Amino acid sequence: MVQQRGLLSDPEVIKNQFPIFSKHPKLVYLDNAATTQRSQSVIDRISNFHQQENASIRRGAYRLASQATQGFEAGRAAIANFFGASSSECIAFTSGTTESINIVARSIIGPKVKEGSNIVVTLMEHHANFIPWQVLCQEKSLELRVAPLNDRGELDMNKFEELIDYRTVVVAVTHISNTLGTINPISEIIQLAHRQRASVLIDVAQSATLYPINVQELDCDFLVCSAHKMFGPFGVGILYVNPRHHQSVQPYNYGGGIIHSVTVNKTDFLPYPRNLEAGTPNVAGVIGIAEAIRFIQTLDRKKINQQLHELTAYARQQLAEIEGLSLVGNPNNSSSIVSFTMDGMHPHDISSFLNEDNIAVRAGQHCTQPLLDQLGLPATVRASFSAYNCLEDVDKLVTSLREMKSFWT
Repeated sequence: MVQQRGLLSDPEVIKNQFPIFSKHPKLVYLDNAATTQRSQSVIDRISNFHQQENASIRRGAYRLASQATQGFEAGRAAIANFFGASSSECIAFTSGTTESINIVARSIIGPKVKEGSNIVVTLMEHHANFIPWQVLCQEKSLELRVAPLNDRGELDMNKFEELIDYRTVVVAVTHISNTLGTINPISEIIQLAHRQRASVLIDVAQSATLYPINVQELDCDFLVCSAHKMFGPFGVGILYVNPRHHQSVQPYNYGGGIIHSVTVNKTDFLPYPRNLEAGTPNVAGVIGIAEAIRFIQTLDRKKINQQLHELTAYARQQLAEIEGLSLVGNPNNSSSIVSFTMDGMHPHDISSFLNEDNIAVRAGQHCTQPLLDQLGLPATVRASFSAYNCLEDVDKLVTSLREMKSFWT
């Protein structure tokens, strides 16, 4: 267990752990909601695997294969521990959050759902946690119920509760909105759903890195996230399935690695989680996310969250003082994500202008088109902060926006 003493919290010290900032010293990276950067320790660990340990896992009897298998399963155990799971057998590896959600929809909920049931999502969901449920409802003659937001960009919890009834099979909700930064009360949501015996999927893609999450304390049914938003590599996702659902999980893909026995007439599959890991998995990626978790555990997440809260409040204050700039959403409980628009300027043009000042932000719909349609916006600019961001980054963003405005007006 990592000791609390000596944990990192200074943004500049943390920033020095990420080689991309040495390569690009003028870079102001404010697109962490899309993907975080990778620490040197993660890069080195993945590189070392490719250079010295590369082998396919499981069935090889030679040393390299055994070592790779041990590293892969150690990654599973590290993730289980990180999220407070009761066992490493609760964790399956996927290609990302998107595939994890599709697996739950297709391999767990879909096979047992009955016509006339309903699925509850929210208006703020990323397309990855909206479309799979929308398609499933269309295919199975289910009702898709979409929980609305109030004027601040928060869930209307009274209306949310009304949508969940005895016909609800699953409630799928993001922990943190990737567009508004709203932090949803997931513990309360889980309790509301379980009163009606509905399952709950929590998308923690935006929160897993810096917000401690314990799946046993939450008692969620499913939890999903991606390594690349946790200082880890692309192409690796995490799916937590509560033990009460393990017997319900059906294979998502078919092939080697998930087989107990095969005859001409019948195939028997391994139990969850291995029945979801057909083919050769992303061994280097799993080893990489395990290293990323070790890096996260060197951070003082409580202090960093407080710093980010203050940083985001400062950013919102400074941005609001720019004439013609409108902040999108103003939730009481928010994370380090800020979206905004500027009168007479398309978000893509704003992003391109900022790029000339080496400021990286995201512009577009952020895969939340139903939300932006409701807000009457074609797109927004989004700045999102992480542990290596500081007040100077905000000042550079604000200065560049002011220069852009004076240039265009």
